[in-house]
Amino acid sequence: MDRKKINSLARDYRITKGSKFQLKDFDPGDTGKFKSDAHAGDLLTGGVKLMSEMQKKLYAQDKWSLLLIFQAMDAAGKDGTISHVMSGVNPQGCQVTSFKSPSTLELHHDFLWRANVALPERGRIGIFNRSYYEEVLVVRVHKEFLKAEKIPEPLITKHIWKERFEDINAYERYLTRNGVVIRKFFLHLSKKEQKKRFLARLNDSSKNWKFSAADLKERAHWDDYQEAYEEMIQNTASHDAPWYVVPADNKWFTRLIVAAAIIETLDSLGLEFPKIIAEQRQTLDEARKLLES
Repeated sequence: MDRKKINSLARDYRITKGSKFQLKDFDPGDTGKFKSDAHAGDLLTGGVKLMSEMQKKLYAQDKWSLLLIFQAMDAAGKDGTISHVMSGVNPQGCQVTSFKSPSTLELHHDFLWRANVALPERGRIGIFNRSYYEEVLVVRVHKEFLKAEKIPEPLITKHIWKERFEDINAYERYLTRNGVVIRKFFLHLSKKEQKKRFLARLNDSSKNWKFSAADLKERAHWDDYQEAYEEMIQNTASHDAPWYVVPADNKWFTRLIVAAAIIETLDSLGLEFPKIIAEQRQTLDEARKLLES
């Protein structure tokens, strides 16, 4: 497949400087130059295969690790995107962590603690399905959750969200300087499409299990969440840890853009299989002779 072609697909959705970012400038229904799934299907299939080859080199080289962070409103398709895009990757070299409401143990630590213990090892791809960004999203929208975090009251000021953005930026700089490559995806879903997907879950018995009454409660805070997402991206997009605002109304396009972003990232790392030195080559030759005899 044309690696350059797929590499360039995600660039229009990448945010490295958030100061002028506005969510209204991005259309959840955008499909770029593609008219339908049929136009993008071959590229996605080729992309998944290419990603599999790159992941083998990442694992063998054992120097870099890749952290992929997914944030979105309910029904935006995080699970499906992760499943489809990573379908060709060896499970041994990939780990997925889904962050739910923090446990009692997690609430007894700082808000980055549970993410830190889930970071991918060198040579691996780590996926965060939701992440520490929930601390400037759901906790910001539902301020009662902040009270459960056992933070000393004098530290909870009107500047707390700005301070959390600063902490997150510092944390991501630290990870980057230690070989953890970070790519962050906001799956940008429209309110209309979310309603359509909720109704599909209610009307199809095979999808009933996906629906939760809590999803409707969160939908009532739609505008608050959109504002929180916008400020999150404005304050935490950087060159080394960019956000991708991925149109999510068409699942096939979402998956193509996510795959393209991952491929471009892996391609930039100069991955290659470790080279065998003369001493190792001699050992291999001896082993071959022994087996052939």
